[in-house]
Parts: sequence; structure tokens; C-alpha cells
Amino acid sequence: MNFPANRDFDAPVVGGLLHGGIWGADASPPVLAIHGITASHLAWATVARALPEHRLIAPDLRGRGASATLPGPWGMARHADDVVAALDHLGVEKAQIVGHSMGAFVAAVVARRHPDRVSSLLLVDGGLPLELPPGVTLDDLDRTLGPAAERLGMTFESPEAYRAFWRSHPAFAEHAPAELDAYVDYDLADVAGELKSRTSADAMRYDSRELYGGDVVVDALEALGGAILLTAPRGLQNEKPGLYPPEVLAHWQQRVPELTILEVEHVNHYTIVMGERGAATVAGVIRSQWAASQVEDGH
Repeated sequence: MNFPANRDFDAPVVGGLLHGGIWGADASPPVLAIHGITASHLAWATVARALPEHRLIAPDLRGRGASATLPGPWGMARHADDVVAALDHLGVEKAQIVGHSMGAFVAAVVARRHPDRVSSLLLVDGGLPLELPPGVTLDDLDRTLGPAAERLGMTFESPEAYRAFWRSHPAFAEHAPAELDAYVDYDLADVAGELKSRTSADAMRYDSRELYGGDVVVDALEALGGAILLTAPRGLQNEKPGLYPPEVLAHWQQRVPELTILEVEHVNHYTIVMGERGAATVAGVIRSQWAASQVEDGH
């Protein structure tokens, strides 16, 4: 199954145009959806299908998807300003903000730098600083991302070979999401005569450093108010524990008491947004946040 965006957009940002996709009618409540470190706007296709009554706006972050050629520097603050520029371009004054994985870090920074543009904030298995594995330094972060990072240096004989690579990913071994092939095909590009991922390895390495507690991220987290964090019990390779062990969640819950933390059962880091169960949960929380914002506004 393929659930492409209704239409594309190209928003002026520093250095060029930020590409993205939009699902839903212009008159529907806007949701700004921010993808992960090596993903694209199509990571949100399953959520968009589960949320037809909203207008879901999903950019390709700088260095990814059709925004891959935008120059650095990258970083959470630059991404935050880019996605707000997309809202400006589309004439959206205020939106619900949802981010997955690295996109959750960007979402938190959007809420810190542009609070007047945010009606609610939802972090999906991301946003809290990660812990470096034993023996890994900030100069050797590729190992922490596993196959997601490895593929950026790989070439593939054909689109079918790239699909097969993703279908064998541990996160999708039990069930491949309906939109996986479209997501994978979009990521594959002819780069100097070779078929490989569009994602910039330099952008990934630059951004990954801030996922381990950069000042911009920590400052944004400590200023959070009323956000929701959905976590997955399994990680990037379907392993337990997930990205955030219980002790890490307990630490941040104490440090940011306004943050509501909820676990989504039977999902991993990918399927919490790309699988049916995870997408339905994310869509349900977005609906609840929308309803709550309407009560607060007196509607």
C-alpha cells in the first residue's frame, strides 16, 4: 500500500528550499510532524492515514529526502528554524507539533525557540538525551545507530535490493508496514552513478552529537510544559530495552515533572510511527491534545 502526501511544498530556508509533503485539507487542524535522523517525511504516512481529519505537514529535514542537498551546518536549532520557516511559507500561525526520534529533539527545540507557534507538543520515542554505550565516544556514534547508519555508506544494485535490505531489518522482521516500500523507494537516489540513500552522512554525524545532551536540547527540555512522551519498549533493532531504559525515564520525569510519559505496547522504535498499532496510538494522542487545546481556548 502507498499513501503519498496530497501535495508537496518547497519552503525558502537558509541555503535553499526545504521540501516536504502535506496530507489533509487546508482547513483542517494543522499538525507539524518531524521525522528522525535518517528518515524523510514519508515516515509519517501511516500516522497521516490514521489521522484523516487533520492537516499533517511533514518536512524533509535539511540533509534528508528531497532536502538532502541543503548545506550545513545542521543541528537542532537550525532544523527548528527550518520547520518554522515551512509553517511561515504555508501560512500556518500555530500548529500541534509532533516529533519522532531525532524529530522529537527538534520538536522540543521548536517549543523552546518558537513557543507562540506551538499549540501542543508530542514527543515519540525521542527528545530525551541518550546515553553513550560503554566504550563509545562522540567520535564513534555510527555504531549506536546500527543498520540505519551503515546503509548510508552502502550502494545497491536496484530498488528491489534496497527494499530487501529494509525488509530484513530486525525492526520489520515480524511485520513490514504497509507504507514501507514507498518510504524506501523515496529514500533511494542516484548519487554520482550509484544507487544509495539520499540522507547525508555528514548531516547524520553532525546531528547525532546533540542527541547525547547538547546544551540546546537540555535547555529546551528543562523549559517544557505539558508535553507528552510516548516510548517504545523495543529499540531500533527490535531489542529490549528500548531507547530509554526505565531509570533514564525516571530521571527525566523527576527533572521535568510536567512531562507525561506513556509506553506504547508491542512496538519498537520504528513501528511506533510506521506500524498500524503505533500510528493509531500517536493519532489518538494528537486528537486528545487537539480536543484539550480547544477547551483551553474556550471553543
